[in-house]
Amino acid sequence: MSSPVWLITGASNGLGLSFCLRALKAGHKVIGAMRNLTRAAEAVKAIESQGGQVMQLDMTESQSSIKEKVQAAEKIYGKIDVLVNNAGYSLLGPLSEFTEKEVTTQMQTNFFGPLYAIQAVLPGMRARKSGTIVNISSIAGQDALPTCSLYAGSKFALEGLSESLSREVAGFGIDVLIVEPGAFRTNFLRGSVANEKGLPEHEKDTPVGKTMQKFNQLQGAQRGDPDKLADRVFEVVTGEGEAGALKGKILRLPLGKDCLDRLDAKISRLKSDVEASRTVAESTDL
Repeated sequence: MSSPVWLITGASNGLGLSFCLRALKAGHKVIGAMRNLTRAAEAVKAIESQGGQVMQLDMTESQSSIKEKVQAAEKIYGKIDVLVNNAGYSLLGPLSEFTEKEVTTQMQTNFFGPLYAIQAVLPGMRARKSGTIVNISSIAGQDALPTCSLYAGSKFALEGLSESLSREVAGFGIDVLIVEPGAFRTNFLRGSVANEKGLPEHEKDTPVGKTMQKFNQLQGAQRGDPDKLADRVFEVVTGEGEAGALKGKILRLPLGKDCLDRLDAKISRLKSDVEASRTVAESTDL
């Protein structure tokens, strides 16, 4: 039986690089995709030295370009068994201040790019009647904090896509997994982009300003270990190890105690809304 083949986007650092190295450690074949191979020379060396391959792929490219590059990646080993849509970034700031370019780039990177990559791998997965699509979301894909309206919007969209997709492809033996990390000690916060217009004076002491300040203070102090996250995701995908029993049994994989706290609070608020409006909801039937 041939080794599983992984295509992992956003492989230049952080979780993407951790995913690549974890799969390579297990003897799997890996293609790490990244925007700029020259700028990511260190990651390229780390992946290639362990036997992996790398490719250039920017998630803001056109549908046809992403499809063409993913199909070229598929030809390297003749298949892609696991697609990990990890590439993404967070645009922070008040909703009122985002420019059209900022909105477009955020959604292209975090939503449209993954969508096009999924479209490109589906024919091969359907033909083999097997495959796994891993979409890296965030606790922000369930619980949207101030300043994160666009980022959370992109992740909510990715989660909705993933939920529907999981029901569309289950009959073809294809699994879909949504990973919802909390705060992990990567360069993600450092790589977050503040809106071009900056924080207006009237937002300094609002939830937006206070949340921006908290994010700045959190960099380097996140509780989550990215290598342990990579281990757990690998185990759920492969059915091996500590989290292996979850393979094929869950759609969402929340990771981190902070993620669980926010998720529990969100579920509680959702239940409260449903119960509070139940009578009103039932009153609208014919």
